[in-house]
Amino acid sequence: MPSELYKVVVNLPIYSIWNFVSVMDNWAPLVPGYIEHEIINEKESIWMFKSDFGLIKKKIQLKVDIISWTEPSKVTFNLTGINEKATGSGYFEVQKIDEKNTTMIGYLEITSEGAMAKMVNSQLKKNLVDMTKELTDAIVAKIEKLEKVK
Repeated sequence: MPSELYKVVVNLPIYSIWNFVSVMDNWAPLVPGYIEHEIINEKESIWMFKSDFGLIKKKIQLKVDIISWTEPSKVTFNLTGINEKATGSGYFEVQKIDEKNTTMIGYLEITSEGAMAKMVNSQLKKNLVDMTKELTDAIVAKIEKLEKVK
């Protein structure tokens, strides 16, 4: 199962990060290739984004199920393909370093189960590194921008 973990130290207090990631509408638009998302309820949503796997470019729809909101430190979710045979999971975790600094961890794993699974999973291994880093960094950048406005 292709997976990637990315850590970054953020010069923000833990609750600044938690207040942002605890609302799906805040971070769903930051997913690389984002097109749109629909909130079904506080734990379920449907996300649509463009994927680019070399020669294969597709619009992917995933159902995102929040497994747990553990304030102030972790959001855990499962992913289920709607228009593709794929499953996965992930989380955002924050660890307090001190009053003004926090470690943020982004983790994502996705497995294709379709007819072209072997090729897609091989490409996923390469893309997950960038996707996980881009999403985590985009969340941090957005929070930093919002904090400067306060």
